[in-house]
Amino acid sequence: MSAPSCVFVVESGTDVRLVDGLNEGLRLRLLCRRIRGGVEVTRPPRRETLIEIGPSSRLAFAAWAAVRLVVLRRNYQVVIVQGYALAALVANLMGRLLRRPVTMLVCSPIEVYYRCREAARDPKKPFRNLEYRGLQLLAWLNARVGHHYVVLSRYLADVVRAHGARTAIDVVPVYGVDLEVFSPSDRPRPSPKPALGLPSTGAVVLFSSRVAPEKDADTLLLALKALRESGTELWVVNRSGGYREFAQRAAQFGVSNYVLVGEAVDPQSELTALYQAASICVQASREEGLGFSPLEALACGTPVIATAVGGLLETIIDGQTGWTYPRGDPRLLAEALREVLANPAEARRRTELGRELVRARFERSMVFDHLMEVIRSVIERRNARGAAPDP
Repeated sequence: MSAPSCVFVVESGTDVRLVDGLNEGLRLRLLCRRIRGGVEVTRPPRRETLIEIGPSSRLAFAAWAAVRLVVLRRNYQVVIVQGYALAALVANLMGRLLRRPVTMLVCSPIEVYYRCREAARDPKKPFRNLEYRGLQLLAWLNARVGHHYVVLSRYLADVVRAHGARTAIDVVPVYGVDLEVFSPSDRPRPSPKPALGLPSTGAVVLFSSRVAPEKDADTLLLALKALRESGTELWVVNRSGGYREFAQRAAQFGVSNYVLVGEAVDPQSELTALYQAASICVQASREEGLGFSPLEALACGTPVIATAVGGLLETIIDGQTGWTYPRGDPRLLAEALREVLANPAEARRRTELGRELVRARFERSMVFDHLMEVIRSVIERRNARGAAPDP
């Protein structure tokens, strides 16, 4: 059976691990909005991939994508579109016009993330009520004209149902966790530290999230300050595209000397070593669709502390697979960090349970096999309703 042909419409940049996984089961072409000051795909895909870059304006990109979907209509059987914003609305409308199935791939709750700007109060990313209402409207419209969602978590399924979706929703946690890449070290945990430029003494906390209002780096930095002032030797490492901003925030809180930052590392070849060297991984999100960093950390045998929000509630279960705390509470985060460091045997127990969870529900090949089954069924259902013949 030949691989289905697919156009993937990317409005806000995507991870190469998703592209590589899609490439294994589909004949793939990407239509990407230009990301000024950033990248459309985090790294070059392993397989040669057709990637077209459209305008940076969201409105212009949506119009450009509509034209490309018409021009390419004989070259694809299915469209996957990122999220449920403007590009998704256009893709869904073109799918109806051209009689092609469209799947909305929802990795994050767009309007919920945007609402986090209110609490963050970052002048660079202000909260504007009109924009927020616009996102809500787009979500509502997509729920009415769209036919299918793939979401990463049960939480995200509830989010799109709240928009009024009455269509099919499949929960598939793409891109999963590659257990051949993310695995525990066979060396004692402190040994990799010097080679990675990490301090040889004290505990290392890995915060691998990008710097954004929904990721809440400030709460972690406040917890770091409290622990340092109480005499705990603790370091925080951030390797992300926003590491410069993370360093600036650390300076504002007076903890620059205890923060190590640098360029984002390759998740396929370099990130595992950081997880293995870290004492703890913290996911401090105000909101989270699923959260892959905690899952990768658990796969590497690293204890996890996360906020009790969104999709994290499905994976980081307090007392079982990690520690949780209420969002935005640096005091309780500091207490959780102390508890993990003071109870290594309990940390190992919870981490092992977490690793079993990752193996059972999030293993990469299993996840992508499920996604390919879903995509094929979407195409078959459309063909059964009398769509245009397969190209």
